[in-house]
Amino acid sequence: MTVEIELKFIASPAAIADLPATLSGLTFQHVAPQTLTNIYYETPDNTLRNYNFGLRIRGYDDQYEMTLKIGGKVTGGLYQRPEYNIPLSEAQLDMALFPAEIWPEGCDVAKLQAELQPLFRTDFVREKWVITYQQSEIELALDQGTISAGELSEPLCEIELELKQGSIVDLLALATLLGSHGGLRQSSLSKAARGYHLAQGNEPRKLRALPVLIAPPKATVEQGMVCALEMALSHWQYHEELWLRGDASARHSVIEALGTIRQTLTLFGGLIPRKATTELRALLTSIEPQIEEADVEAEALCFSTDYLKCKLVLTSWLITEAWKPFIDDKSQKKLAGSFKRFSDIMLGRCRAELKDAFFTPLTDEGYIDQLPRLSRQIIAFHLLSGAYPASAWQPYIEGWQTLQQSIVQQQQAWLEAARKHALLQAPFWLNGTAS
Repeated sequence: MTVEIELKFIASPAAIADLPATLSGLTFQHVAPQTLTNIYYETPDNTLRNYNFGLRIRGYDDQYEMTLKIGGKVTGGLYQRPEYNIPLSEAQLDMALFPAEIWPEGCDVAKLQAELQPLFRTDFVREKWVITYQQSEIELALDQGTISAGELSEPLCEIELELKQGSIVDLLALATLLGSHGGLRQSSLSKAARGYHLAQGNEPRKLRALPVLIAPPKATVEQGMVCALEMALSHWQYHEELWLRGDASARHSVIEALGTIRQTLTLFGGLIPRKATTELRALLTSIEPQIEEADVEAEALCFSTDYLKCKLVLTSWLITEAWKPFIDDKSQKKLAGSFKRFSDIMLGRCRAELKDAFFTPLTDEGYIDQLPRLSRQIIAFHLLSGAYPASAWQPYIEGWQTLQQSIVQQQQAWLEAARKHALLQAPFWLNGTAS
């Protein structure tokens, strides 16, 4: 077994054309282009997907390799996942060659193999550069071709950076260098994910509401912060894909995701000094106004330098735990405390701020002035409420969302009733009556 660590980017034609010049200042070994065919397999009832496994046979130069990828962790466009690679003499599955201990309990491997069928394929030309960068060896692969399932297909044009040996820090630094030339964006969908979607009919992906964060049991404050930022980044990545595929309404979800990042930094601002997030906040400030412009072109913005850099900085900040050098012993002790207890305290503060903002009836202009504050606190409720059952937090959040919608839609007839209803809701969290 190996652990694959790689960054995936969708590349524009201009970025591909400029790639040789971009790499000219680096130390590398070039590998000649190679034609690859990958056939992915699945059962009719999606057994492998349910296991969070992906299975393929790759063919190249009359050689074959069977690969099983096991669901790992994806942060932004950084993939970290175990994989098993088995050489084959012919393009035929032989599942018994994989280690027996990787299969879930009760899995009949022979029966599984009998049910597996080709589902989709990728056909592309791969050109590689093995780069020595700082203290690491990193493989850059340029893949150009197609992903196809039956009669459906879509183009494939990706740059992958895979860490062969060395440090993730160097991998992220090289990605930042390449991104500074423009024309790249982090990819949240692997080749396999895109292929599975094609195989299922390529139905348009639907908008997703901002979820309520469910942190691991007994999570620390620090773990809660990381989970919150990872959730925001996932929300951003998912809706960026929709926006680029023509769903204009997904732009508002991208804006919401960036607001979630900002609100997370605010919630944890008493423990994480501002100087630890200076670069990230500056980049958010740079790209947020551009996204909010009604006539912004998704393609131009999402492949821009600052847009990519913002994602890479956030990804790097999470992966390298870049806040730690800025934390003193007192703050570290608080970060090691209970996220549930922290959330209860912050929920009380959020409620107090909204009570202060909406305690008395407002003019139409007053409601509009308070809308940004209301939107921020609704996001905060999503980040802090997950320790409680949905039956507790859902009606509470919906009460404030009703007021938010009444303001946005200028429903003057409903504003006063919505304000009163939201204020009269009882806290659902521990010690809420004292907040």
